[in-house]
Amino acid sequence: MQAITRRLGHQSLQPATSISSLKSVYPLSDYYNGADHRRFGTTSIATPGTGHLVRKGTGGRSSVSGIIATVFGTTGFLGRYVVQQLAKMGSQVLVPFRGCEDDPRHLKLMGDLGQIVPMKFNPRDDNTIKATMAKANVVINLIGREYETRNYSFEDVNHFMAERIAGIAKEHGGIMRFIQISCLGASSSSPSRVFSTKAAAEEAVLRELPWATIMRPAAMIGTEDRLLNKWAQFVKKFNFFPLFGDGSTRIQPVYVVDVAAAVTAALKDDGTSMGKIYELGGPDIFTVHELAELMYDTIREYPHYVKVPFPVAKAVAMPREILLKKVPFPLPRPGLFNLDEINAYTSDTIVSDNALTFQDLGIVPHKLKGYPTEYLIWYRKGGPKFGSTVSERINPEAWP
Repeated sequence: MQAITRRLGHQSLQPATSISSLKSVYPLSDYYNGADHRRFGTTSIATPGTGHLVRKGTGGRSSVSGIIATVFGTTGFLGRYVVQQLAKMGSQVLVPFRGCEDDPRHLKLMGDLGQIVPMKFNPRDDNTIKATMAKANVVINLIGREYETRNYSFEDVNHFMAERIAGIAKEHGGIMRFIQISCLGASSSSPSRVFSTKAAAEEAVLRELPWATIMRPAAMIGTEDRLLNKWAQFVKKFNFFPLFGDGSTRIQPVYVVDVAAAVTAALKDDGTSMGKIYELGGPDIFTVHELAELMYDTIREYPHYVKVPFPVAKAVAMPREILLKKVPFPLPRPGLFNLDEINAYTSDTIVSDNALTFQDLGIVPHKLKGYPTEYLIWYRKGGPKFGSTVSERINPEAWP
């Protein structure tokens, strides 16, 4: 009490009146009203209505962004990066999952205590879907698959699931933003069933929610990716890489972190991204052969290629598709010879000339050469320290 009295200019304080006296000198609103306090900045996140989601705090994981996001498909490749970006800005993330309870456990570490909430759901039960987004004001759908199983076809996963989620979000009435993750090359006329079902999903979502944001990422590269990891595993096992056709198909792979950043950038804008379609491709266009060269260079293996004509590649991949629904047991997931991926390689998959891109979201995508592909060093025959990384091979004398 003597210390308090000295701070208040030798005012006499009785224990019963000390709190009220302190309020008069140091208003507690300065400490509890985070939006007005000088330490805390206030920003806003665009909504489809008239209000804004108020963000309080310094912007870290312990802030309150105002976003309560239900993110479907978080146990996949892109999901962990989207959750990390949302949690990093102080959002609460509801994580629906349908498998084992351990599937989403790695996501809980990405946010503050209680910010990441796993919720078990059944994709074919509307009531469980409604429960996962009951308290949400943002819905992000990442659900997708590049191969079929006995229980879920491409139409079930890529099309009907997106249509069901968008319909429930429309009935909800309080969903302020809806982001649908499609894929670059989505078209109803594509020979790839993944691309055609993703195009059908886009139409279904925009029919239910015309203000929804559609994002079409290209083939994504990252530590857990299903492109270069799959290629490197095949090369290590069989010591050659099959080039479907002649390997001249052009693709525009993108770093997965950039795609996750695009999702959060769309939530932070002033509403300009609503109702629009973005094509998210990397800064460089590769042929399949050139990307395979980058993979070989990073894993320090001598390249061996075998050109496989498309008819032959389809014939090799066809037995799994024929037996999928006929055998009484589940078949293993397809490797490099995936019939639908082979069909996708029959045409180029690059960003359109007049499409909205990363630049329209204020993002500069990373180049793939260097850090985004450094995870491939684990496939080196002598271990990760065998040889040098791509960046270490640059001659210091050539530096500016």
